[in-house]
Amino acid sequence: MCRRNAPFGHPAQHRQSGRLPWPSEYPQKGGEKDELGNLSVMLLKQFNFVQAFGGEEEDGDPAAGPGLRFFTWEEIGQRNGGGPPPQERWLVIERKVYDISHFYRRHPGGARLLESHAGQDATDAFVAFHVNKVLVSKYLKSLQIGELAPDQPSIEPTKNKMLVKDFRELRATVEKMGLLEPNQLFFFLHLAHILLLDTAAWLILFYFGTSLMPFIVSLLVLTISQVQASWLQHDLGHLSVFRKTKWNHLLHKFVMCHLLGASAKWWTLLHSQHHAKPNCFQKDPDIDMHPFLFTLGKKLSVELGIKKKKYMPYNHQHKYFFITLPPLLFPTYFQCHTFYIAYTKRYWADLAWMLTFYIRFFFTYGALLEIKSLLAYFFIFRMLESSWFVWVSQMNHIPMDIYYDNNLDWASTQLQATCNVEQSLFNDWFTGHLNFQIEHHLFPTMPRHNYWKVAPLVKSLCAKHGIEYQCKPLLTAFADIVHSLKNSGELWLDAYLHK
Repeated sequence: MCRRNAPFGHPAQHRQSGRLPWPSEYPQKGGEKDELGNLSVMLLKQFNFVQAFGGEEEDGDPAAGPGLRFFTWEEIGQRNGGGPPPQERWLVIERKVYDISHFYRRHPGGARLLESHAGQDATDAFVAFHVNKVLVSKYLKSLQIGELAPDQPSIEPTKNKMLVKDFRELRATVEKMGLLEPNQLFFFLHLAHILLLDTAAWLILFYFGTSLMPFIVSLLVLTISQVQASWLQHDLGHLSVFRKTKWNHLLHKFVMCHLLGASAKWWTLLHSQHHAKPNCFQKDPDIDMHPFLFTLGKKLSVELGIKKKKYMPYNHQHKYFFITLPPLLFPTYFQCHTFYIAYTKRYWADLAWMLTFYIRFFFTYGALLEIKSLLAYFFIFRMLESSWFVWVSQMNHIPMDIYYDNNLDWASTQLQATCNVEQSLFNDWFTGHLNFQIEHHLFPTMPRHNYWKVAPLVKSLCAKHGIEYQCKPLLTAFADIVHSLKNSGELWLDAYLHK
């Protein structure tokens, strides 16, 4: 159990001051004299003096000040939001213990992101996600309830101590090398080519008419523009384009809401959760399609089969994948979900920006196409965009380990859930540099043009600790999605029929 500095008296007083109340602070009746007398006063003064200056009664660091409470990892692990009420949620950042039970729902990055680290050490996640750590730390002060006890290790027992140490040294090296600093010319040129393609798609129909060939070419050009805009909004959402957060947020709204017609905050809400716990069932929203559409991962598939659960014919999922997730994710689910979240969470600014996309699209293309052709044009380019996005985003994750959160260290969590695709100019452009998925997950705020620079350092880290650093050809990565789905489906069927 936790060790408190003040073992009796009014709890609020003890939490705030960390000392015992003086006799004069107790409620008095009329002219009633203090019954404790001078001896009691002397004893209390001596006790509080000992507390303040680190006598035997004090468990912690005298320099930490009065009111400090110490906890063990076991105590913290029990405050994970589970069990009967009150469902407390605590986490640790750099040995400091924070109570996020009431704050997590107000967290700017989303409640689910913070909740996923409840009962755990969130130090490396905190460092990875926050650009201005000094500013954020000020808001944390009001949530701090204590620290790890002096006899507790800084790293949880479930985590690889040496890997954590080496990764933090790598992080410090990355910062010294300036690899977290963006090249704004790179991103300006990328935005310029997006806008040129977007304009060219309309001009093709304007100058060459709306016959079949110009219609198809225009669709392809607009699809390329939209996907490349998706990669740019991804950079902006990770705060990796500008040094100042506000400029990333502002341009993110322009690209995500105006150029793509989706909510920037909606994307940040979901994507941050994915990065915090990739491929962790019930914590990563990117694998929420398990088990209702697909069964994912070897262990989860066997578990599903043993429980005799069947929502889809999973043994055929590698076949119906082609006609479901890639072409339909954007025009159906994302199209509706982004509006639903933006409306229910009152992202009014995002909704206003999103409306400008639809006004612009239907006004400009509506002047050239009839209503049926216009709707077909919109739906087809959304399907093409969706297919491109799904194949690229899932090639790095679906073939990897998918299971429940085992509270591993940051590096292990990211490395077991991600793999890379070989580097080339085409692969870099086609995937928005997400062919360096390992580096991106380890350093989510790193500008993508620096991934290739840090890759050799990450490979060395993996080799030192005996961790596989997977890197494949692009087409092999695509094929592995299908093979993984087929294997998961077969494992499910075997467990479903025979166990």
